[in-house]
Amino acid sequence: MLRTRLRDFIITKDDWIFAVADYCHKDGIRSILRYVPDQYGARGVEKKYRKMDFDDSFIFMKATRPEWVKDVHIVPWDSVKDILAPNEKLPLIAKRNEKVKAIVRSLEKLVPVDRMGVTGSLLAGLEIESSDIDFIVYGNSWFTARDIIKREKEKKNPITEISDDMWIDIYKKRKPDIPFDEFLAHEIRKGNRGMVGDTYFDLLYVRDWEDLAPCLRGKDIGVMTIEATVTNADFSFDSPAIYKIDHPEVDYVLSYTHTYAGQALVGERIEAQGMLEIVGNMKRLVVGTKREPKGEWIRSLTLLES
Repeated sequence: MLRTRLRDFIITKDDWIFAVADYCHKDGIRSILRYVPDQYGARGVEKKYRKMDFDDSFIFMKATRPEWVKDVHIVPWDSVKDILAPNEKLPLIAKRNEKVKAIVRSLEKLVPVDRMGVTGSLLAGLEIESSDIDFIVYGNSWFTARDIIKREKEKKNPITEISDDMWIDIYKKRKPDIPFDEFLAHEIRKGNRGMVGDTYFDLLYVRDWEDLAPCLRGKDIGVMTIEATVTNADFSFDSPAIYKIDHPEVDYVLSYTHTYAGQALVGERIEAQGMLEIVGNMKRLVVGTKREPKGEWIRSLTLLES
């Protein structure tokens, strides 16, 4: 039986390569098209591929498989030729990539290797010289890995802190609706980004299979701004990031943009603005309802006031 989860890649019978977008795959695999075969493409060796950015992927899919286009791309299970699981492919990737191997060696004393993986272009075998490393750790082992990364950055070998110029580049790429100094204060505290040599990497969270929960779809009510106290942040680095909050009306804050993953800790007061939606008897505030979430944010007031 085929099964897949967030940050896996799937290859269709057309040799299109999709990144799995979440954990909800009842009617097909919710994903985003990332690479398509192209004889003039800049990726690959034996077979050339072209990388698709977000907007181009939707243009391409609407022209070729419009029935697969919803809020993401819904790939039918019977169209799947192969699933690339980051944890299963890691040993081969580490063999060919010394920087990935360096991260594995930093973590492996306390994190089982089968709890690690690599996604992105490295998973597809379509990396180029400037490619970043999207490094995964599954489940609660992620928090152990994050603590190790923080300690390794203090040693400055082989993992180092991100430079000021790189932080500016990340801020410009993500285009958050908060000032740079606020963005940087939150990001440095998270501790899940670093450099190996001159290569940038992210430490990404993915749920264990046993942590998967039923997927619930909500009905939008309207834009809302709230202040609340975080009472649970176990899945704050997931996608969506989930914050259980103490608020008279809203039960959870969810973020579908990576910028606001890990944005607040338990006990902290947050301000959030997004789209309020209702799911059964529950209300949740969703941040990141658009590709560039203008007018949507999460900030830790506790952090900013300290």
